[in-house]
Amino acid sequence: MASLRDIRKRIRSVKSSEKITKAMKMVAASKLRRAQEEVRKARPYAMKLEEVIGHLAMRVASQGETPHPLLLDRPEKKRVEILVLTSDRGLCGAFNSNIVRRTQRFLFDMKPSHEEIRISTLGKKGFDAFTREGLPIRTNYTGVLEKVNFKKASEIAKEVCASYVADELDAVWLVYNEFKSAISQKVVVKQMLPIVPAVAPQGESPVDFLYEPAQGELLEQLLPQYFATELFQAFLESVASEYGARMTAMDNATRNAKEMIGSLTLQYNRARQAAITKELMEIIGGAEALA
Repeated sequence: MASLRDIRKRIRSVKSSEKITKAMKMVAASKLRRAQEEVRKARPYAMKLEEVIGHLAMRVASQGETPHPLLLDRPEKKRVEILVLTSDRGLCGAFNSNIVRRTQRFLFDMKPSHEEIRISTLGKKGFDAFTREGLPIRTNYTGVLEKVNFKKASEIAKEVCASYVADELDAVWLVYNEFKSAISQKVVVKQMLPIVPAVAPQGESPVDFLYEPAQGELLEQLLPQYFATELFQAFLESVASEYGARMTAMDNATRNAKEMIGSLTLQYNRARQAAITKELMEIIGGAEALA
């Protein structure tokens, strides 16, 4: 049985952990509010741009020609790149493990029909997990989520799009956490390239427009911009999801610490009562022996 000194030491240790987890929860909650606001402001633009590009791709496909390589859907998608977006730090519950497990399942499903699958990680935790599994990683983009900005998303998008245009890739997928609420995040596996055209309503045929500037010049500017915007939106979603997951995890840890402190305090009081009772019995026994 643990001594009173050991129990007191454990209580102090758990109280110290409770203070840390409570502070981390408050910090995560503060950062979550800002990240959630960034997601709220960016979503309408990203959704509308996706809608516009989807309809534009649908009209281009209806013409029977592909004026831009990013719209080219290659029949045999043998060379695939998967961009995996995780966090740089832990202590955020199942945030990273859910991404890693979903990516592994996606890889398992794709391997029979694909000759070359390469992984690029955005976040230290994903890089560490796939390295432990012995999976080949093409590159690890560092510092992406420390301070999210559109410039970094544009640089990554430019590199990936260049590989696709150079016929080095047949498809590009993105795996990330979409923010739903502070207690809910959804793992999303999204095809980024080739750009998927919208589906025309049944019974309707898409009508093309007159373009100014020319269609090819317009697509040359819009499609890479669309890819960068989608990537930037995924960054914002992932950051907000991470803070939400961390806040929830630290809240659970704080509650567990309080329960443990209560249990240890009860154990301490029982042990102390038992020690006092034992001393009293020894005193009474000694007194009876002298009588």
